[in-house]
Amino acid sequence: MKALLDSLPQMRLFAEALAGHLRAGDLLILSGNLGAGKTTFTQSLGKCLGVQGRITSPTFIIAREHPSAGDGPTLVHVDAYRLSDAAELEDLDLDSELEESITVVEWGAGLAETLSSDYLSISITPRSQTEPSLAEAAPESADDAEAAPASADIAEFAYDDEPAADEGRIVELSSHGRSWTERLPRMVDSIRAAGLHCDEGNA
Repeated sequence: MKALLDSLPQMRLFAEALAGHLRAGDLLILSGNLGAGKTTFTQSLGKCLGVQGRITSPTFIIAREHPSAGDGPTLVHVDAYRLSDAAELEDLDLDSELEESITVVEWGAGLAETLSSDYLSISITPRSQTEPSLAEAAPESADDAEAAPASADIAEFAYDDEPAADEGRIVELSSHGRSWTERLPRMVDSIRAAGLHCDEGNA
């Protein structure tokens, strides 16, 4: 499934739509170049999940835990950029927390899949790095532009490490394992209900 997002506020709405389908034990593996919006997505996710602490890129700490302010699961935010192989990721002992937390691993493609056979891959690509045909597929009408205004609650949240350019992005979701395969159609419905454009052809 591919979602075509026009701005960072739409990225936050996208994360909000996904947050309602997450539960303890979920593993999300994020990929995308520097500045693609991986940390912005995670910050939005944390806001919607109601976790504590300011979410920033954990590059030097590698992993941070953000406990829920209520009775929800902890968000574990991992940056695998500096890890050379899956063995180094395993040394973080994330397995002991995986079942009780929602774990988001940036730069995790090719590494974090060893943590679980059941996970959601999220690839974020700025439109400037994609084929013109994909970029042109996004809604262009005034009605489409007004269909998904950012909520005040999301828009006022402070974000660190935002990409310098507020350009459009293509976010591709790939489900792995029975749990995610069953949930993906419901997630697509929530994304569309938020007024965002998505294509199920690549689910």
